Amino acid sequence: MRRVCTQCHAQNRIPTNRLADVGKCGKCKAPLPPQASPIDVRSAMEFDEIVATSRVPVVVDFWAPWCGPCRAVAPEVKKAAHDLAGKALVLKVDTDALADLAQRYQIQSIPNFAVFSGGRLVRQRAGALDHRQLEKWAVAPQ
Repeated sequence: MRRVCTQCHAQNRIPTNRLADVGKCGKCKAPLPPQASPIDVRSAMEFDEIVATSRVPVVVDFWAPWCGPCRAVAPEVKKAAHDLAGKALVLKVDTDALADLAQRYQIQSIPNFAVFSGGRLVRQRAGALDHRQLEKWAVAPQ
């Protein structure tokens, strides 16, 4: 994953197990804030790597471009990702593009949210949530 420095605009490669950490720009040494926006997952391999190596909970929004409720909840997911920065990562999985992941987690209705911790699925639910509900649900004790 890459993160752009807000000071010098240099591209910084961030290991997947460090996405939720505060880092340092390799060029100017300015602090790099933790991931504060949803990550659009491009492959099952990328998904598996992030979920397996994350040191914080991973919240997954399973969605599809044609789904009206999914589009309506997208700004709430973005707000939750911002508020959870450093405490959890938020991923977005397009169930049309990554049908294998949708099948693996038996996604039958969307939007559908899941939380992974320590590489394992710890909870899952279908239906829209606002950002406060999503944040509370994401970091609730197991």
